Amino acid sequence: MPQRRTSLPEWAVTRRRELGRRLGDARRAAGMSQEHLGDLIGVERRTIQRYESGTRDPRYTDLLLLADALGVDLADLVRE
Repeated sequence: MPQRRTSLPEWAVTRRRELGRRLGDARRAAGMSQEHLGDLIGVERRTIQRYESGTRDPRYTDLLLLADALGVDLADLVRE
């Protein structure tokens, strides 16, 4: 994946961490492991781990699949 020319602003990094926290909370509330959630949406456990830690941004399609697998509204995952 190409590197950014400039670093992300701090507010964007903070929002990415918040998204990761909400993903982890929703996954645990659904009683799923990272491995199981990854299997459901077709990615590796490490990818779910990176999403939850806020070190990687999920693609829009993955966000749709995550919300569906977790039984939550996409808007609830990405809200401010």
